[in-house]
Amino acid sequence: MSKIAQVLSIAGSDSGGGAGIQADLKTFQERGVFGTTTITAITAQNTTGVFDIHPIPLKTIQLQLKAIADDFMIKAFKIGMLGSPELIKCVSTSIQDYNFGYFVLDPVMITKGGIPLLQQDAIKAIKDELIPLCDVITPNLHEAKALTNIDITNKKSAKEAALILQEIGAKVVVIKAGNTNNSKKETSEDWVFTQDEEFTLSSPRFITSQTHGTGCTFSACITAELAKGNSMKQSIILAKDYITEAISNPLNIGTGHGPTNHWAYSLKVKNT
Repeated sequence: MSKIAQVLSIAGSDSGGGAGIQADLKTFQERGVFGTTTITAITAQNTTGVFDIHPIPLKTIQLQLKAIADDFMIKAFKIGMLGSPELIKCVSTSIQDYNFGYFVLDPVMITKGGIPLLQQDAIKAIKDELIPLCDVITPNLHEAKALTNIDITNKKSAKEAALILQEIGAKVVVIKAGNTNNSKKETSEDWVFTQDEEFTLSSPRFITSQTHGTGCTFSACITAELAKGNSMKQSIILAKDYITEAISNPLNIGTGHGPTNHWAYSLKVKNT
């Protein structure tokens, strides 16, 4: 029996390698866990945009999940972007049939710049089908507003939104406020609300376009740490450090919004 923690990502494929399944696998590898996947869509994209999306048939998604459950001991899993209510319902039904451990939900619905990625019926399906099941949810400011109708401008309003998400069923809420329009602020803050406490994660703010896949990477790191047996608080704090290093040490790949540096944290630890 392997002692290596095994994890699962349920998300779309990013042909540019910066987000989605590719970002998750890179993060899993860097954090010392074995990553498995259920691919929900294939995209044609790079740092400048998304040019085509090919949804995977629901039966194939169900069979991917069954194949993972039949042969691996998954300790934690994450869900990224699911493009339709039908897909959300399919995944929700399937994951309840298996013991995949901790559930990290990255509700990919709206870009950091505020561009919607999902229709309202899909957003409702996330609220109805996935949030009641998750151990931790990691929305950005726009996604948190879409899920709660709370315009988040500070920690007080973030707490109001978090309480709504917890009433729906999420145990822990991490509201990522790093994408605030207040570029004059010197720090990037995320607000964390558990069932027992609340705390703020703060890091220096970096003005950069090299941020493609930050949400995927952050949630994947939480997933990996939970699978290794770390506490929820430890996992979230380490994930903040991990993504801070990934953003602050850019690779400068591509001509658009480039990917983060998934191995920057490992290099920092090695050189410390």
